[in-house]
Amino acid sequence: MFINRILRLTLAVLAAFYLLTGPAQAGSITDTENRQVTVPDHPQRVLLGFYFEDFYAIAGPEAFDRVVAISRDAWAGWRPSQWSRYVAVTPRLENLVDVGEIDAGTFNIEAAIASRPDVALLAAWQFRSLGDSVDKLEAAGIPVVVVDFNAQTLEKHEKSALTIGRLMGSEARAQQLVDEYKSAFADVLARVKASTETQGRKRVYVELGNKGADTYGNSYGNTMWGKVIEFAGGENIAAGKIENWGPLNPEYVIASNPDVIIIPGSAWLNRPKAVLAGFDVSAETTLARLRPYTQRPGWSGLKAVKNGEVHTLYHGGARTLYDYAFLQYIAKCLHPEAFKDVDPVASLTGFYERNLPIEAEGTFMIQLDD
Repeated sequence: MFINRILRLTLAVLAAFYLLTGPAQAGSITDTENRQVTVPDHPQRVLLGFYFEDFYAIAGPEAFDRVVAISRDAWAGWRPSQWSRYVAVTPRLENLVDVGEIDAGTFNIEAAIASRPDVALLAAWQFRSLGDSVDKLEAAGIPVVVVDFNAQTLEKHEKSALTIGRLMGSEARAQQLVDEYKSAFADVLARVKASTETQGRKRVYVELGNKGADTYGNSYGNTMWGKVIEFAGGENIAAGKIENWGPLNPEYVIASNPDVIIIPGSAWLNRPKAVLAGFDVSAETTLARLRPYTQRPGWSGLKAVKNGEVHTLYHGGARTLYDYAFLQYIAKCLHPEAFKDVDPVASLTGFYERNLPIEAEGTFMIQLDD
């Protein structure tokens, strides 16, 4: 009881201080949750929950000069090699306030308010998980703006990018990125449509490679990689079995006999059997971690394994403004003739060269070589 009283008093003091010192409000934004939010003009103190690279690409080279707090584990913990690259070019990232990680249950509302942000920019999944903590942020005079690249739809990607651009005063950069994304997306859809009309659809199984081959990891239904498979003209075997994400029954996977198998990887820490992919990961390392999946019970007879159609993609590349490169890669796996002149790796490296302060060096998409 006493501790709860102290916590309430602390939050009240922080909220009162912020309300007295916060910026003047000017204008409004309708975010991806269809919430109309009054926001400051040219915010200088942003609490950024997720979508760190997209924020960088949209807000420009000095983007993180205007950030005071982040959910550090959602970047440094989930994408450690990517984080290291960005810290090397933007050292102040190391000194930003860490508000904790929502999925892990470590979000610290006191730290968030004490960082005195002009605005909190959150992913939709973070907003939905925070519950009454959102009310506490808003009661402290901190507007909360929500964006959603996880939905993996053209509409949400466009809305999210333009929302960040409007918030940060970088509308032109946001529009350029949206136009680039829409052009690449439309090209894929046109090629897929022409190909599927004559070739039909191949069955695809995607499984997150964070647990290693001994344990079946999450597959994706109608979001993230599941949605990418749909746009690429594939038949996702998880569709209708799971809504968002979760593991499929091993017997069902084998009975489905997929034509293509995709095991996304990342630079996961303390997971000795996980598939590694992304920045500073060699092709040899990725393939060595991927190969045990083909040795699972019942997998030797799968069409994908027999035909050499087992692949890894960088999991950090989903739900981003450059995920069209991975859409191209999956579409090329499914419709090789229709995409024979498309180079997904070049699309990825080109995006980084044009829009981000680091280079895409490592293993981001690769096919098992045996």
